[in-house]
Amino acid sequence: MTEILQDDASSLISPQDFATVATLLKQMAGIHLNPNKRAMVSGRLNKRLKALGHGTIKSYCAALETDANPHERDAFVSALTTNMTRFNREAHHFAHLTQNILPELVKSARAGGRVRVWSTGCSTGEEAYDLAIRVLEACPDAAKLDFRILATDIDKTALATAEAGLYPVSSLSQFPGERVDQFFDQKNTPNGMAQVRQTAKDLIAFRWLNLNSNWPFHGKFDVIMCRNVAIYFDTETQGRLWSRLTDRLQPEGVLYVGHSEALPEEVMARVRIDGAGTFRLSSGSSETHRNNGDPR
Repeated sequence: MTEILQDDASSLISPQDFATVATLLKQMAGIHLNPNKRAMVSGRLNKRLKALGHGTIKSYCAALETDANPHERDAFVSALTTNMTRFNREAHHFAHLTQNILPELVKSARAGGRVRVWSTGCSTGEEAYDLAIRVLEACPDAAKLDFRILATDIDKTALATAEAGLYPVSSLSQFPGERVDQFFDQKNTPNGMAQVRQTAKDLIAFRWLNLNSNWPFHGKFDVIMCRNVAIYFDTETQGRLWSRLTDRLQPEGVLYVGHSEALPEEVMARVRIDGAGTFRLSSGSSETHRNNGDPR
């Protein structure tokens, strides 16, 4: 997920300007900025001011509010987020997926069923490719079946990296060598880089999405990963997101959340714990027919 970093250095931005920036970021991305991030905001936005010729943060924010340059609004969100992710992050979730979830999903897909998986805050793509790799290890012909992964994020710069699928070889250290050889090409890439093979790319649709806006799809998912995303929203926004995500699960569908995230009581009433940060939607909590979300 796109994550906000903390910086304890002394700040240059005024409390009034910080409040304006925080309000804009909340409106655009639903992200809550704590006051202790004033120094980080100042440093990152000063780069945008210099690039655009604005003399003050106040004038820059005023320009953002006019909607005259939607591309700069994207740059604003990107500037205030840092993509902290890695391959095989919180590995117990992928172990649970492989051992407890994928066998039934593969069986369903081979029988002609539709299977949909959603990486809600895919950042630079590692989580989505992690999912694709596990699917292909369980079902090498998944791309020929109706088995697809939707990967979304609000940061368009991060999404461009995700779609390219080019990563430092050093970032693959969490994988066994045979997995690296099977799913990454290191021969036809820049030195020290590895390219995700097309077999994994073919399973994934990368899309821009603000999780706090309307979602342009209406189906349900068998698996949703929303890890280390909601912690950057305020309590009210978190509760609304968890409820909406649960609504999009198939009966017995699985929601994975980050180690420091928790579901509110009203959502917990609809699910059961299936492991660390792992929740299954109770069969009676959703429609009983399969109507999976289609990312393509």
